[in-house]
Amino acid sequence: MDKRVYGVIGISSIMANWNADFSGYPTSLSDGTVFGSDKALKYPMKKMWDNEGQKVLYMKSMKFSPQKAGTVTLVPNSLKERYENLFDVDDFGNCKDAKEVLTNLVRAVDVKNFGATFAEAKNNISITGAVQFGQGINKYSESVAEEQQILSPFRDSSKDKEKDEEAKNSTLGTKIVSNEAHYFYPFSINPSAYKELVALGVTDGYTEEDYLNFKRTALVAATSFSSNAKEGCQNEFALFVETKSDTYLPNLSEYISFEKADINKIKIECNMLNELGDILNIEIYYNPETTVLESNLQKAKTYNLITKKEV
Repeated sequence: MDKRVYGVIGISSIMANWNADFSGYPTSLSDGTVFGSDKALKYPMKKMWDNEGQKVLYMKSMKFSPQKAGTVTLVPNSLKERYENLFDVDDFGNCKDAKEVLTNLVRAVDVKNFGATFAEAKNNISITGAVQFGQGINKYSESVAEEQQILSPFRDSSKDKEKDEEAKNSTLGTKIVSNEAHYFYPFSINPSAYKELVALGVTDGYTEEDYLNFKRTALVAATSFSSNAKEGCQNEFALFVETKSDTYLPNLSEYISFEKADINKIKIECNMLNELGDILNIEIYYNPETTVLESNLQKAKTYNLITKKEV
């Protein structure tokens, strides 16, 4: 692919928790600004690829593990075991061909996009991904965390008292959500990141097909992913700016603002993209039924995020 791509992916979170820290609250900076990590966005994309049957290496998978006492426990696979299962390798410890390992790694769709650090059985391989995400800053100023108490239908047997007296109360749990948040993730795609891998003969590089696969998934992955915490999270915006291969753009999420009145408003003000002659194509995706778009991008084509039809 002889071009670079820059853009922004927008995720809305309504009474949900898009990215929680270890306390259970939405991840935030020291000044209180709520943000989502790049991992929070990559995971639904990897999960979607995995559900479609594409090879995904960095995805948690489980196995049954017999123990010495005769018990059987459920444990996660190691990276070595995941590699062996994914690429039909009997014993990775016996694999002495580094080219075969590297070729297999870039066959995995998540590695092809996001890169990898692979240190197993004397193979120390680091691949810088063609696709790089920044952190998704929440641009909705009225976002607050809400805490819900959850009553369990079961008592907590660990709190049973001595003398066979059982705990009489059901346990309480907590669910924490944001009332509303709107995250905007900047990203860039640099196909030349795989120039050395192409020279080594292990891949054809980052192709147009790879880009279209990424784009298709990035537009719907958050909406497609359902979990208790993320039910209420969905894709709401996307910006794709295709440029010549020697064009370098800054973080485009800095040129986007979000306002909320009776309806959501996303505003794009970026004169730079109007003045540059190296811009090949600009596409904006949003839902016109829930969002008003104000943009000064003269070369942009706008599409309905749901139907993919031009607006």
